[in-house]
Amino acid sequence: QVQLAESGGGVVQPGGSLRLSCAASVNIFRINGMGWHRQAPGNERELVARISSGGNTLYADSVKGRFTISRDNAKNTVALQMNSLKPEDTAVYYCYVTVVETGVLNGYWGQGTQVTVSS
Repeated sequence: QVQLAESGGGVVQPGGSLRLSCAASVNIFRINGMGWHRQAPGNERELVARISSGGNTLYADSVKGRFTISRDNAKNTVALQMNSLKPEDTAVYYCYVTVVETGVLNGYWGQGTQVTVSS
């Protein structure tokens, strides 16, 4: 398995900021995309932001302009800077990576970190 360790979640007031980090523990695999998804209870998991190995980024419309994703290819880490947080951002945030193993593209999920935005 590819292990993904997330950190940085917590409780913050509306308008506040948090920075999430994710580190992949396995170095032998070729990591393609890295990103973050989130899921609130009863809802489907949705894409928040994604970044390719070349640095191309994709954001959900709901977070564009407020969140910034970045990665360090040497360390196999990805971060999500979240500014101007809103209550609707409350969810469990999951790190997600795609890797190439023997020519096959596979996806891996972290265990998730809770983000709660509340006054």
